[in-house]
Amino acid sequence: MEHRITLRVDGTERSVTVDSRTTLLDALRERLGVTSPKKGCDHGQCGSCTVLLEGRRQLACLTFAVAHDGDRVVTAQGLGEVRGDGGLHPVQRAFIEQDGFQCGYCTPGQVCSAVGMLDEAEAGHPSHVTRDLMPPGAPDSPVPLDDEEIRERMSGNLCRCGAYVNIVAAVRQTVTASPGAS
Repeated sequence: MEHRITLRVDGTERSVTVDSRTTLLDALRERLGVTSPKKGCDHGQCGSCTVLLEGRRQLACLTFAVAHDGDRVVTAQGLGEVRGDGGLHPVQRAFIEQDGFQCGYCTPGQVCSAVGMLDEAEAGHPSHVTRDLMPPGAPDSPVPLDDEEIRERMSGNLCRCGAYVNIVAAVRQTVTASPGAS
């Protein structure tokens, strides 16, 4: 059964007709021509399809497009557009400066995941390795991001080239340069 849906992709409203079984990833790539999210494992294990859906990290291969009619989707390609300046997002800039790219296949998902995890940490959402679930101050105060926190929060995104050291450095640079940069 086909459905007409509208998505706000990278700041632009886009309408498309999709089969009810079409994943968000396939709708973006094959129907709308948005190729920034990559199709890696197609089973939610590699993270190369990560996008920001209504501001939260989402594996686009694991959700149906029809479930998100009217939702906002931000891909790595649109991060600068959504911020309003059209330039690179601070996370993208840090990936360049820290040589966080290898072949580049995982990079769009890594960048979206980093932006989403920075927002989650800023909002005080704990991870599996957060030591103090109630840090001093307000209950929703930011979670400090050391390398262990960054690695844990980025663990759903795999880099086949093994660039994790540079990716962690890029995220750390973003946190250090401008807290709340996402």
